[in-house]
Amino acid sequence: MRMLGVVMDAYKQVFVAGKVARLLSRSNPLRRSGFELDLVVESVCVEADDVLSLTLVADSGKQLPQWRPGAHLDVFLPSGRQRQYSLCGEPADRTRYRIAVRRIHDGGGGSRELHEVVRVGHPLRIRGPRNAFTFIEAPSYLFIAGGIGITPILPMVRAAAAAGVRWKMVYLGRSRATMPFLDELSTCAGGELEIRPDDEFGTPDVADLIALADPGAAVYVCGPPPVLDAAQRTMFVVNPTGSLHTERFSALPVVDGKEFGLRLARSGTTILVGADEPVLAAIRREIPGVAYSCQQGFCGTCKVEVLAGEVEHRDRTLPDSERANFMLTCVSRATGDGLVLDL
Repeated sequence: MRMLGVVMDAYKQVFVAGKVARLLSRSNPLRRSGFELDLVVESVCVEADDVLSLTLVADSGKQLPQWRPGAHLDVFLPSGRQRQYSLCGEPADRTRYRIAVRRIHDGGGGSRELHEVVRVGHPLRIRGPRNAFTFIEAPSYLFIAGGIGITPILPMVRAAAAAGVRWKMVYLGRSRATMPFLDELSTCAGGELEIRPDDEFGTPDVADLIALADPGAAVYVCGPPPVLDAAQRTMFVVNPTGSLHTERFSALPVVDGKEFGLRLARSGTTILVGADEPVLAAIRREIPGVAYSCQQGFCGTCKVEVLAGEVEHRDRTLPDSERANFMLTCVSRATGDGLVLDL
């Protein structure tokens, strides 16, 4: 750590505080790709306790880009925050998108902003749709959704029902009052639907739920980390011929991490990243408004230039051409004693 401090101080003197700093350390903003659209909130509906759905349309009335079940939107909020929300409407309807948002009272503020600030007629910029939770063709399906994890699953259930494919659905939640889209699920024909709120059935045994899948079934799971972790531990023990597909709405746990120092070059601040702490979380202690979204290493929002140190890349997004000079702070870490970032 002492050697890291010496290197960092020398770097700051030349690249941050020195006369040539402006020339040598030009900013390198994230380049966004894909569809970017300015939409308008057409409607806001209460779907369950602390859950709202927002329907978005183009002000011009033009058709929107196509999407498939499992897709999500990057939503740019009035505050400048960027968050990702799964599309939960009807893919065949090219005139509108629907997302659903659960208010997280102790979260990063994005869900509270959508609940408390955004109203009908409010403009919202979006990017997408993009899909990191691909709905594949399979002989049968088992869907397990926990709480707001119903949002990407609902269009999949509809698609399976429309195709006449065998499907089973288990919907978990704290209580029926907290579980959105119960009425819509009840209209999906041809499958087996089980609603299992904790206050009626107790805490679920995920292995027992996985066992409901037919041999060779595609199993889709979206929900809180304990449900996802249990599915990943048990899936191929219980159903070795099937396939498992998961999506989570929270940061990935840090595995095999170690403590290291992190210097933020623009301020000269050095912070300590804990062994089980994401770099992004450590940065947010110092810069609460730093940009981030997925927290899982695929959206690229938290990409930052690395000015010194070596990175252990744990993402799925950065091309090889950028890995020497950039990192995604939500998942990647230092291989050595520390890093210097252009923040």
